[in-house]
Amino acid sequence: MHASFKVLFHRHEKNPILTARDWPYPVHSVFNAGATKLDDGTTLLLCRVEDRRGISHLAAARSRNGVDGWEIDPEPTFKPEPEQHPEELWGLEDPRITYLPDEKLYVIAYTAFGKSGPGVALATTKNFKSFKRLGLVMQPEDKDAALFPQKFDGNYVLIHRPVAELGCHIWISYSPDLYNWGQHKLLLPARRGAWWDANKIGLSPPPIKTDRGWLVMYHGVRHHASGSLYRLGLALFDLDDPEICLRRGQSWMFGPEEQYEMVGDVGGVVFPCGYTVEEDGDTINLYYGAADTCIALARGSIQEMLDWLQEDGTELTGVAGQHAERVELSTPV
Repeated sequence: MHASFKVLFHRHEKNPILTARDWPYPVHSVFNAGATKLDDGTTLLLCRVEDRRGISHLAAARSRNGVDGWEIDPEPTFKPEPEQHPEELWGLEDPRITYLPDEKLYVIAYTAFGKSGPGVALATTKNFKSFKRLGLVMQPEDKDAALFPQKFDGNYVLIHRPVAELGCHIWISYSPDLYNWGQHKLLLPARRGAWWDANKIGLSPPPIKTDRGWLVMYHGVRHHASGSLYRLGLALFDLDDPEICLRRGQSWMFGPEEQYEMVGDVGGVVFPCGYTVEEDGDTINLYYGAADTCIALARGSIQEMLDWLQEDGTELTGVAGQHAERVELSTPV
């Protein structure tokens, strides 16, 4: 227990666990990795790798214990194909991996960066060696997307973050086939004013299914005189209807503190895109980009996050978008 607040995630002593120096070919930085556990127990990170031109691709790193001994693909695993996919002209960024057990298929939601800006694209794979692109599914400017690991009423469901004049909020959309998307609804609005998550928020890793609901980690961006701070908060959504927000934390629960998080290409950033869960069903390994420069690992407990949310959070029962004003007004300022 910290002197003034509950520490939910504990940084690994070997942090950062992956840097550009570990790569088998010349790169500038390595960060914001999607994560999954393969059938044989191997942890796979699909890392955003920025080359020395400034263009990003995705590269797979595998480890037996998820901490060290990483085996990195000797060349880019999934690289831009701007000739066939012009939306990828300036690179691929920030992958989030969802495994669909009914289809035995991994779906990767990633940011495709083209002339119109960043948009959400999807690709599928069964082995992280060959991929099927589904193309751009959310037009620019849109990012921070991940799929739920199950269907709702026969539809795939995607969380994403479009950018609009009125702010950057988290939205939810539905599709019968992963190609055609509709029923776009505001899911979680950014707060306004002085809050840590005012004006700009976005999904972090994919939603976590728990017995109490879908646990969602999201990042909030606090702009200040010397730059921005990226920190993490929690929200809980109904198991059967993911549009219903049950609870939202008031405080952030994980933020940049260490040197490798405060100093880098973009200082003051912790940005997780993936996690794995241990066999106990509770221990969570959170893989995050630190300062847009390296990859770090922090460990926590799903149960402790749920308990913290019960204590720190505000009840917000309501359908997506309908609780926007109560998000701002339900707690003392």
